Amino acid sequence: MSLCKSAAASAASLLAVLALSLPAQAGVSEQEAARLGQDLTPIGAEKAGNADGTIPEWTGGLSKPPSNVSYSPGDHHPDPYADDAIKMTITGANADQHADKLTPGQLKLLKTYDTYKMNVYPTRRSCAFPEKVYEATKRNAVTGKLVADGNGVDGALLGFPFPIPQEGVEVVWNHNLRYRGFKLTRQFAALAPTTSAQFTPIVVQDQVIFTYTDPTKESIQELNNISLMYMQSVIEPARRAGEIILVHDTINQVQGPRKAWSYNPGQRRVRRAPTIAYDNPQSYSEGLQTADNFDLYNGAPDRYKWDLKGKKEKYIAYNSYKLSAKGIPYSDIAQPQHINQDLVRYELHRVWEVEGNLRDGHRHVYTRRVKYFDEDSWTMAAGELYDARGELWRIQEGHMIQYYDVPSCWNASDVTYDITAGRYVIQGLKNNEPMINFNADEITEDMFTPAAIRRLATR
Repeated sequence: MSLCKSAAASAASLLAVLALSLPAQAGVSEQEAARLGQDLTPIGAEKAGNADGTIPEWTGGLSKPPSNVSYSPGDHHPDPYADDAIKMTITGANADQHADKLTPGQLKLLKTYDTYKMNVYPTRRSCAFPEKVYEATKRNAVTGKLVADGNGVDGALLGFPFPIPQEGVEVVWNHNLRYRGFKLTRQFAALAPTTSAQFTPIVVQDQVIFTYTDPTKESIQELNNISLMYMQSVIEPARRAGEIILVHDTINQVQGPRKAWSYNPGQRRVRRAPTIAYDNPQSYSEGLQTADNFDLYNGAPDRYKWDLKGKKEKYIAYNSYKLSAKGIPYSDIAQPQHINQDLVRYELHRVWEVEGNLRDGHRHVYTRRVKYFDEDSWTMAAGELYDARGELWRIQEGHMIQYYDVPSCWNASDVTYDITAGRYVIQGLKNNEPMINFNADEITEDMFTPAAIRRLATR
């Protein structure tokens, strides 16, 4: 290499280092942030409906249990829209007529499985969050910023960090840091049926502290770079009972990556578990989804370049109270090739489309992933996952409900369809499990340590 080329390369390297070390540009202007609560909702969605009225105006959502349901605290959430009639049903036969409102993944499912259909209902903009989240989101709009080349967040706390996004990775961070309460415990079932719909439910108990939404914190620096602490214990089937995983997720992935540990009763040892991330198989999915498919997407965004494709109107699973209803046997949900579509409610909503393409020098089984995020909650509602050949491989769908007692809006369950295998995995089912405890004040941070796992395992 010539001296000139060597000097140029050194200069380029220095500039790259400096770019990472310089402070990132903060959020939008005060004038732009003032739109929140005006023409935009408090978290950044368009308050107005669409041109033909099929998407109504957001008028506040369900911020408390509605008067038309009988709800007791701690119980499953009755459907406030149970009387809504189906507007139309989309099948493989008429899918092309609705293609502009369908995702490529939905079109693929409709064309692949004769029994797959989508029942479309009136659109209900039910999502709402606490006032403290709205206030924090408005502050974050101005002060929130990306750091570490998009692999970290600073200047934000409690609320959505980027309610008026300028980049695709900001939308991904809105999903990862969205408000789901502070301390909660739950129990859920995951099913991975065979092609003939045979399955053994994996039932787990988990607990989480969303440190990012800790109401006692005043700055993101107080979080010690931890966005959440999560622990999961398998309780069924008996052959897997006692398996435990512990995860500490980080806010700045360059400053410190995710930390994870696992406990296997057969080995009776707590081990570091770096495989609980990225494209390593999800533990109870029978190889049908990756670790970062949990919650549709989680973890570090660093392996992809995220492009913001804009906002579009799409039919997505929404207000999925029927699928989440108490007491439904899991055998009524699991069907060959796909879940029982008579239990899924679809509505027309505006979504942010974000495309992730694998960065040079990085590896992942998905070379491209397309995600659709609901504008009213920043929750990922649907997605497509592409293999090394660029072919559509897996299709994701979330089943969102408004937890109107919290209030908070996110997926009650989610499903990943593997087109190649002709199978799927659905997780988060609580129909025959206790409802989420959103007031789990008894859990503390010292319960989320490797030492605590050892104590728990020996009880």
